[in-house]
Amino acid sequence: MILKKVKRKLTSLITKPFKNPKKSPFSSQQLQPPLLPFLQPFEEPSMADTHNNPSSAFLFPQIESSVLPDPSRLFSPELLSSPLPTNSFFQNFVLKNGDQPEYIHPYLIKLSLSSLSLSYPSRFANSSFIYQEFNANFTISAQNNQHPDSHKVSNFNDLSVTIDFPSSNLRFFLVRGSPFVTCAVLRGTSLKFSTIHAILSISPDNSNTKYVVKLNNHQTWVIYSSSPINLTHDGSNITSDSFSGIIRFAVLPDSDTKYEYILDKYSHCYPVNGEAVFVKPFNVDYKWEKRGWGDLLMLAHPLHVKLLLGNNDNVAVLDDFKYKSIDGELVGVVGDSWSLRTESIPVTWHYIRGVKEEAYAEIISALTRDVEGLDSSSISTTSSYFYGKLIARAARMALIAEEVCYPDVIPKVRSFLRETIEPWLDGTFNGNGFLYDRKWGGMVTKQGSTDSGADFGFGIYNDHHYHLGYFLYAIAVLAKIDPAWGSKYMPQAYSLLADFMSLGKGNMNYTRLRCFDLYKLHSWAAGLIEFRDGRNQESTSEAVNAYYSAALMGLAYGDTHLVALGSSLVAMEMKSAQTWWHIREGEGMYEDDFSSANKMLTVLWANKRDCAPWFAPPERKEYRLGIQVLPILPITEALFPDVNFVKDLVNWTMPALGRDGVREGWKGFVYALEGIYDKENALEKTRNLNGFDDGNSLSNLLWWIHSRDDDGQYYYGSGSRG
Repeated sequence: MILKKVKRKLTSLITKPFKNPKKSPFSSQQLQPPLLPFLQPFEEPSMADTHNNPSSAFLFPQIESSVLPDPSRLFSPELLSSPLPTNSFFQNFVLKNGDQPEYIHPYLIKLSLSSLSLSYPSRFANSSFIYQEFNANFTISAQNNQHPDSHKVSNFNDLSVTIDFPSSNLRFFLVRGSPFVTCAVLRGTSLKFSTIHAILSISPDNSNTKYVVKLNNHQTWVIYSSSPINLTHDGSNITSDSFSGIIRFAVLPDSDTKYEYILDKYSHCYPVNGEAVFVKPFNVDYKWEKRGWGDLLMLAHPLHVKLLLGNNDNVAVLDDFKYKSIDGELVGVVGDSWSLRTESIPVTWHYIRGVKEEAYAEIISALTRDVEGLDSSSISTTSSYFYGKLIARAARMALIAEEVCYPDVIPKVRSFLRETIEPWLDGTFNGNGFLYDRKWGGMVTKQGSTDSGADFGFGIYNDHHYHLGYFLYAIAVLAKIDPAWGSKYMPQAYSLLADFMSLGKGNMNYTRLRCFDLYKLHSWAAGLIEFRDGRNQESTSEAVNAYYSAALMGLAYGDTHLVALGSSLVAMEMKSAQTWWHIREGEGMYEDDFSSANKMLTVLWANKRDCAPWFAPPERKEYRLGIQVLPILPITEALFPDVNFVKDLVNWTMPALGRDGVREGWKGFVYALEGIYDKENALEKTRNLNGFDDGNSLSNLLWWIHSRDDDGQYYYGSGSRG
């Protein structure tokens, strides 16, 4: 019954009619794959994962990369036979010495050779950036460890990572959102807890299973144990007699004793791992494996809270129990599982309401010129990123042609796409190409396999969803307008897709959702690069494009599972962008100095917020806006549903366009957003542009602005943040 309801819901999203269906000349023909699943629960193997589909059997030629790090030292041996994560929340723990911190909400965690340090971080903010400062509030280790050895990641999943210190008999269950840091002492071991602060007092309870520790930095910590433990302190060190069992550390929010009873109440139940499960479109469930007894207390970030409301009868939200975080206040939630639900986002090839017929002539005129300029022999770039943008730009022209009832240009677009895509899929492209890395389990490029900086770090797993998203968009469109071609190249297409879209069920070639973070509900882009502030992502709109393109490929191939998964990730990525990247003064997410100076976050790090783009100073606001808009697609409207915010964003950006030397291509994205609320002015400015971003065109900008309603109403929302 549930599957039938889900299939009916998804079918309605796929087949939702356009405003003027009589004037839609495009075909609804879909390619039929050899095995089309009947929309099974998401966590069952999909077409990208199952061995029953030839797509999963195809691998690009294998390569031994000379630039990738060796994962074997810091992962447990039993994990090395499967694909490994390359953009995970704990990535720093397995790079180089594994000693850079990671933010495991609400604590910064730092590992050393034989110890784990935890910090409830303080925060620094000015008008340009915000970051959390690591101070080792407590460092946990074994006393008298004569033969310290490196830590090992012994288990991981969506919501947790397990760290072992074999020579110390310590195992840490680091579960995201737990107010407790939980350590299992596997056999009798004398422990040491040190701090950089002075210990003002340490107070045990009557059973010696709880100690309250006050530090001179105004923090109060509570240490819980599963059985009596004798702790003594000297200066900044706390030591124990031999102990085996469970030790838990928690900071008391604001050092306020009124919250102590909450920590006490839930201290006996601890999670050892957690996973996120897709159960139906636009829904993800969190499920934790817990031990001990009693109910499970976890923490929800602001987007969690929004998506939890009204969807969970089995959880209790403790509105007054809060921890501070760079991601906004973390609120206590009691319950063994959560169900998160976001609004549905219908993924379609074209703008749902269509373009008014009186605008066709101008769009067709620009489209004709743009298509005439397509020449595969003139492409000079061998970069997987810039090449992907060029072919996706051409693919847009075919869909615009369908939308304005001008099929005459489609044959040339089809020929261009075949000429440009096929060499990358069959390995004949001169100068670059896709290859398979067995060491970590994923795609690299020929250039990236010998140069870590080539292709913006694609060879070390940076920006995979950006590059491959553009390729998938072009492939999806070509498969739509040329089904025979799509059928021929389906194995290669699904291999590209699986690199960042595999759910990891039944697919031994690619890691689970390479870029998407199922706790934060957005993507990371940084790959296998050690950063002090953890993973990062700049362009949310290119991340949206990646999952949107995956969903379009599902439409082209009749893969309802892929449509559902891609659409769900699109919706979550957009909600995250609106929560953390789109800055509204007075909303309280960030400090006033930062919020008043900025309307758009540029780079979001796990432990930092930065206004400077990777490629320009922060004063170039047109870059900061444009990188969060490109590429312009039908789905772009859903990314910017708040018209008042769009006005503020454009007004904040517009003065930067008066600077000498501003590139025309970046102006186009500003005018595109202006077209949401001031169509005529935006059109006039767009007609006077002398150049366009390499992934954009005049016909695409005209299509976008002409498709805006004069009354400012949206299909995807009512003009609120929604």
